[in-house]
Amino acid sequence: MTSDIAVTGQTGNAPATLKVDVDIKHTFRGDLVIDLVAPDGSTYRLKASSTSDSADNVIATYTVNASSEVANGTWQLKVQDTYNADTGYIDLWRLTF
Repeated sequence: MTSDIAVTGQTGNAPATLKVDVDIKHTFRGDLVIDLVAPDGSTYRLKASSTSDSADNVIATYTVNASSEVANGTWQLKVQDTYNADTGYIDLWRLTF
């Protein structure tokens, strides 16, 4: 699943300390792979899957060095479920420049 945020009004590039807040509801968070996709298509891995992490939900803040990316444009949160027996959804995500 994916979710987009359109960023406008920012000058220059994104910061080296771009904050990505995520709140994903899911019954086995270890199944999830989470990436941030920049406007130019570059991908930043926020979370890898982990079969040993059986807790529910991903509520976290990740820091990304996105200083090589233009800030304005459509940013995308991409979430992949590596197992097909669970359910979930993106409840909220945001970028802090």
